Amino acid sequence: MARGSERTVPSEPFLDRGKIPPYHLFMITLDNLCRNYRFKEKAPGLKGAVRSLIKPEWTTKRAVADFSCTLDQGDFVGLIGPNGAGKTTLIKMMTGIIPPSSGRIEVCGFRPADLKDEFRRSYAVVMGQKSQLWWDLPASDSFELNREIYRIPADRFKRNVDELTELFEVGDLLGKPIRQLSLGQRMKMEITASLLHDPRVIFLDEPTIGLDGTAQKQIRLFLKRINKERNTTILLTSHYMEDIRSLCERVMVINEGRKVYEGTYRELTDRVSPWRIVRLSFEAPSTREDLMLPGTEILEWEPYRAALKVAQDRVKETVAALFADFELDDLSIEEEDITDVVEKIYRRDENLL
Repeated sequence: MARGSERTVPSEPFLDRGKIPPYHLFMITLDNLCRNYRFKEKAPGLKGAVRSLIKPEWTTKRAVADFSCTLDQGDFVGLIGPNGAGKTTLIKMMTGIIPPSSGRIEVCGFRPADLKDEFRRSYAVVMGQKSQLWWDLPASDSFELNREIYRIPADRFKRNVDELTELFEVGDLLGKPIRQLSLGQRMKMEITASLLHDPRVIFLDEPTIGLDGTAQKQIRLFLKRINKERNTTILLTSHYMEDIRSLCERVMVINEGRKVYEGTYRELTDRVSPWRIVRLSFEAPSTREDLMLPGTEILEWEPYRAALKVAQDRVKETVAALFADFELDDLSIEEEDITDVVEKIYRRDENLL
C-alpha cells in the first residue's frame, strides 16, 4: 500500500480493526520542527554573578533544527546520534512534554502540545534510564495503577497482562517488589507496563542500556514481535547499533539537531564504510605480490594467511580471482567493526545526505 494512503489501524489497537480518518496521513508527521533553548551566560566569580544579575547576557541554543520526517502505521524506525544530538528532545516534543519553538508536529492525528487525554492514551514511552514503576511495590500493583490511569477495561487488561508476561516469561515475578528484580527483569516489566493500554505508537529511548547480551536479545525479539503482530509504530533511539541493525527498517541520523541521513541501515553503513575485509588461509604458501589485486589493500600477510581490504563493489570479483589463483583452506568476509562505523557516522555527517 502506498505511503500516505488511507489504511487500516486498530480502533482498539490490535484488537478490533477500524479506519483512520482521512486526515491521518501518517501516524507521525514532523515538518520543519525546531526547538530552541535560551539561557543566561555567566562569567566566573562574584563579579560575573553580579553582572549576570544586573545586565544578563542571553544565549540561544538550537537543540533541534528544521527536522522533518514521517512515520507510517507499523514502521519501526531507528534514531541515532551522539549524546546531545537532540534525540531525547525530539521524543519529548512528540509526546507533548515540551512544545516546539516552530514547525508542525502531529502524532496519531493530534498536536502533542495540546495534551488531550485521548492523545495520551494513544502512545507509550519507555526510557531506559527512567522508571515508571514504583520501586517498593510489585509490578502487579503498578500495572493496576496504569489500568486506572488509562481506563483499560478489566477483560482487556487481564488479556494484555497475561499475554505480555507470557511473552517475556516474567509471570512468576509479578508479585515481587521492583527493587528485588534484576535490571533486565525491570526493563521487561517497564515495557510490559507501557503496552497495557494498547498504544498505537511507542517511543523507546535507550531501552537496552546496561543490559547483558541475553536480556538485550530477548527484548529485541519481543519488540520485533509486537511490531509485526500488532502493527505498532515504533521509534527507537539506541547507542547499541545491534538494536538498530536487527530491528529497524529505516534509520535516521541526527547530529547537532539536524537530520543528516534517512534511509536503510545497509545503505548507511555502505556509505560510511564502502569496503570489506577478506580473510584467507592457504593450503600452499603464497607471495605478497600475488595478492596485489585491483581494488584491494593488503592489511596482513604471511605465507599461509592474509587479510585484504576490498572495495565493496569488487568483493565478488576479488573472491572469484582468489579461488581461481590459490588453493584456499578457508575464506571469510567481514564488515568493519560496528563501533568504528558509528564513530565515522558521527564524524562525517556532512557526507551522509
